[in-house]
Amino acid sequence: MASFNKLKNVLVLAFDWILYGAGTTDTCRVTVTQPRFQEADYSMHTVFLTCAFSASGCSLSLPQVLWFRFLTNEHEDLCTPGCMDQKKYKVHLSLQNTTLQINDLTVDDNAVYICGIAFSNSGSPHSKQTGDGTVLTKTAEKQHSNGKLVFIFMIVASSLLFLYCSTVFTFFVVYKLKPKLLKKSGNEDQRTEHCKISSGRKIFQAIAQELQKQRYTEHCRQPDDVEDDTVYQNR
Repeated sequence: MASFNKLKNVLVLAFDWILYGAGTTDTCRVTVTQPRFQEADYSMHTVFLTCAFSASGCSLSLPQVLWFRFLTNEHEDLCTPGCMDQKKYKVHLSLQNTTLQINDLTVDDNAVYICGIAFSNSGSPHSKQTGDGTVLTKTAEKQHSNGKLVFIFMIVASSLLFLYCSTVFTFFVVYKLKPKLLKKSGNEDQRTEHCKISSGRKIFQAIAQELQKQRYTEHCRQPDDVEDDTVYQNR
């Protein structure tokens, strides 16, 4: 990181030297902002790096745009302002934005891309500024495949974990409710048995009452028969 800052300072000095020019506007101030990171999928062949800028007290003419690439221990001039490889790089410029188009994108293009904005007709030291750089990363196809496999594995593992939790929960509910179900079933069996006993008692009582009625009837008829025999004997 320290080497990057030192190299960036050298780059800014070189940048000022390239675009240095005397002018009448001394209050020109430029601000440059870049996204810190940008990731490109392995299937992408073209990428656009954006750079936003604002200018106050500067001329109304469009500024000059420079793009540099910072590698491990060195930097490359990509477009200063003309692009060294016009098939590989192309610069688009509007009033407050500029874009670097990179074609035939490969993993070798992974680097820090720095945008510079300069109003060359101004002598103000703030009329030439660079951004903090955008880290471009293109994922390799193998890494993408591994990431996809990891994602699929996570889905399968989550599904299995869900099924396991559901099974455990089901067994837990059944375990908790089983005593209640057995108790309820036992109560129903007791009620059924009680009903059977009550029904048997009622039948027995009915039979006993019927027998008692028959005995009472026979007992009531017996004196009449005796009296008839006595009368017959006297006669």
